[in-house]
Amino acid sequence: MRRLIALALLTLLAACGLRPLYGGAGTVTAALAQIEIPPIEGKAGWLMAGALRDRLGSNGNGGGTAIYRLDVRLNDRIAGLGVRRDDSVTRERRTLRARYQLVNLADGAVLLDATAGSDAGIDVVQSEYATIAAENTALERLSGIVADQIVARLALYARRTSTPGAANAPAP
Repeated sequence: MRRLIALALLTLLAACGLRPLYGGAGTVTAALAQIEIPPIEGKAGWLMAGALRDRLGSNGNGGGTAIYRLDVRLNDRIAGLGVRRDDSVTRERRTLRARYQLVNLADGAVLLDATAGSDAGIDVVQSEYATIAAENTALERLSGIVADQIVARLALYARRTSTPGAANAPAP
């Protein structure tokens, strides 16, 4: 009976149209490998560029055959949240937002213009060193999270534009 139920569930799953994003002929992977990442300003930019290069094929430099460029502008903020009676902050929120554009190098057309972002809470302790270390760790973690969001959106765009009939599909 369990096997019959499992078989029925697998049949339903196959019928839902779920397809792996990176599956089939590697078109998405190949498209991602053709994106170059120019330098991004600041420490947050350096971390973001590294995270993006790690997630894209050929280290995000286009492998010498770049067709696209990914322009990224970051907004990194730290805001104090919890305040004691003596006006000292006990909690901070670090927010990292990215506005990014996928640009076609052949004609300069912007193919994708979107934003991504995330935030993290930080406990402010009496040790200034520990607080700075926590802020830096939060920035590293946020850079990875936002880079994942950007690459997922780029992969979705590449998938939509590489499938048959995609020319008639609306832009993401």
